[in-house]
Amino acid sequence: MQSRFRADRGLTARMGITLFLLGLLYVAFVAVLIVLLKSWVLVVVIAAALLGAQYWFSDRIALYAMHGRVVEREEYPQLHGVIDRLCATADMPKPVVAVSDMEMPNAFATGRNADHAAICVTTGLLRRLDPAELEGVLAHELSHVAHRDVAVITVASFLGVLAGLVVRFTLYSQVFGGRGRKDQNTVVVLMTVMAVSAAVYALSFLLIRALSRYRELAADRAGAMLTGRPSALASALTKLTGDIAKIPTRDLRTAQAFNAFYFTPAFGAAPGGRQLFSSLLSTHPSLEDRLDQLGRISGELGEAPAPGKAG
Repeated sequence: MQSRFRADRGLTARMGITLFLLGLLYVAFVAVLIVLLKSWVLVVVIAAALLGAQYWFSDRIALYAMHGRVVEREEYPQLHGVIDRLCATADMPKPVVAVSDMEMPNAFATGRNADHAAICVTTGLLRRLDPAELEGVLAHELSHVAHRDVAVITVASFLGVLAGLVVRFTLYSQVFGGRGRKDQNTVVVLMTVMAVSAAVYALSFLLIRALSRYRELAADRAGAMLTGRPSALASALTKLTGDIAKIPTRDLRTAQAFNAFYFTPAFGAAPGGRQLFSSLLSTHPSLEDRLDQLGRISGELGEAPAPGKAG
């Protein structure tokens, strides 16, 4: 079903191009495996099975990993009420609503489509945001579901795991296999497979990061247009980014593996000399870029700036 979230042709094109390029990359990768290894089929079968499981059960896996629990309206009436209004405005099915008991203020969407999706917020986020800011964040997350980029980023991210599986499988088969000897040719094959796997992983990583940064800007745009209050989303971004930077690093380490799915990444800004390098590896655009875009949208909508609004 088509929602009322504004279609983003740029996002759709980038998702298609990313999946196409990743597909070509992995076809070439499998071709190399066919040449170098006789047991490549097992690796591909295992990876395909894991990919299928992650695609079909991505919502449950993500909620479990981030300690999210499904909550009913009686327990969180305000949260359910905001999501109900946004889903009615966007003309889309209501996702499962979940809460994670974490101090880190954040939110994420997961699921393979609008009929099998979940929106999870942390208790730290609920304590910090006012109703308008919460609405902006939830509209951002719902747009990920409506645009189906959650499913695309899930599939794209998992493809990189195949390269890691190949490295491990090759090591185990060569070190613990029954070949009986480790001649020079075996060593060359092993090193070649590992080098190719590393190159495939690196290229996949960069492609996925580029898509991830764009999809966050697209979700900011769609969420701001749906609510008509980009200043509220900008206020939430500024507040949450600053608060996350104050949380001890040790408390963010487990969350960083899920940065691609979060509303805002679980780390602070890089020092000046590392900003360019970090931007290439980041799952999100910079706070400045996101606020600049929301400022332009606010001007287009003729929205009066909120008192004391940053940026």
